[in-house]
Amino acid sequence: MNLTLTDAASFRVKEMIENEPGEGLFLRVGVGGGGCSGLTYGMGFDDKMVDGDQAFDGNGFKVVVDQNSAPLLDGVTIDFKQNLDGGGFTIDNPNAISTCGCGHSFKTEGNEGQPAKQCDC
Repeated sequence: MNLTLTDAASFRVKEMIENEPGEGLFLRVGVGGGGCSGLTYGMGFDDKMVDGDQAFDGNGFKVVVDQNSAPLLDGVTIDFKQNLDGGGFTIDNPNAISTCGCGHSFKTEGNEGQPAKQCDC
């Protein structure tokens, strides 16, 4: 599995980790059902690994992906874009065959997920 964080994304995650309470935090990236297209991205901080997790170096911090999300995130690049609203993370997923307008949900050829009844884009 290959997952890449750009320098901008790594810098922003490091800033965020420094401002979080607790020790031994890492970035967990995953996929769940929902959104307009059927699958949604999730990112958050965690301090507990579970069986099947895959860990990667995120330029000075650990990035962890669960075993179910790994095939859907293989080849993904996570970036951070600064804008007038403050900025946000963007995900470039070569596995996605369709995405929603806001870029928060997607589907792949092998997994269409479960779209939400109402889209919030």
